[in-house]
Amino acid sequence: MRAIFAVLVAAICFSTTGTSRALADVDASPLAVGAARILIGGGLLGIIALMQHHQRRPARSVQTGRLPDWALVSIGAVGVLAYQPTFFLGTELNGVAVGTVLALGSAPISVGLLDGLLHRRLPSRRWLAATVLAIIGVALVSGLAGGQLSGLTPLGIAASVGAGASYAVYTLASKELLAHRWQPNDAMGAVFGTAAVLSIPVLLFAGTAWLATPAGATLALWLGVITTTIAYLLFGWGLAHLKATTVSTLTLAEPASATVLGVVVLGEQLTAASILGILAIAAGLTVLALPGRKEPTDVPTPA
Repeated sequence: MRAIFAVLVAAICFSTTGTSRALADVDASPLAVGAARILIGGGLLGIIALMQHHQRRPARSVQTGRLPDWALVSIGAVGVLAYQPTFFLGTELNGVAVGTVLALGSAPISVGLLDGLLHRRLPSRRWLAATVLAIIGVALVSGLAGGQLSGLTPLGIAASVGAGASYAVYTLASKELLAHRWQPNDAMGAVFGTAAVLSIPVLLFAGTAWLATPAGATLALWLGVITTTIAYLLFGWGLAHLKATTVSTLTLAEPASATVLGVVVLGEQLTAASILGILAIAAGLTVLALPGRKEPTDVPTPA
């Protein structure tokens, strides 16, 4: 339950991204904001990992798969870096509601498929039921039930689904590092720290003038510290104690939390469909949280 709670708190941190951008109202492209977020947040995660790594004797790495650790870190970093532009491109081409549904809804499906291929196992019926309920909830919260499919384009669909696949890549790469007896903070620090280095040229290309304004600096710090550093410390800890498929479904609490924030902070109207969506997401997450068999984590117990 503590691991589930940690992932849910991480999802709440993720959900403040849209509200904080709306409140800051900075003149910056989504690509620039995303790169700054990863540079600050990933950099802090890398620093934390280095500091804690020197304070303890690292456990012996156990190679449970075919890929070495450096390859997993590289793959995870590419997934982190790819998520930002694909998600924003999908919302731009498909509309925010449809793009969000396709990206967030396809993420747990991508995780389930990749996890099944890597470990040659089928997802549990509980996970399938919870994920279907949560995805229906995401569709309702995002307004997809109102009929917004006419503007879909092949490129837009590919971008949004690509964002979900990018999430699956860095989640499963981090999970494999944990299976190699990495500490959660070390895994998050290595993956996001590497992504932070790779984001420097992206940020320089996208523009940095907005960071010199009070609103821009505040937004970058919030996104970097709260929605990345703190969120992924919690995410990594939860990932160490739960299946990657379970974690991916739990993070679908993000749109429900974002909707509530929009109502409370931005004064947006809560529709009947949004209320039903929040209830559906809550029902799906409750199914995952119900007591049952002990959750296998795929992480070997240290000797």
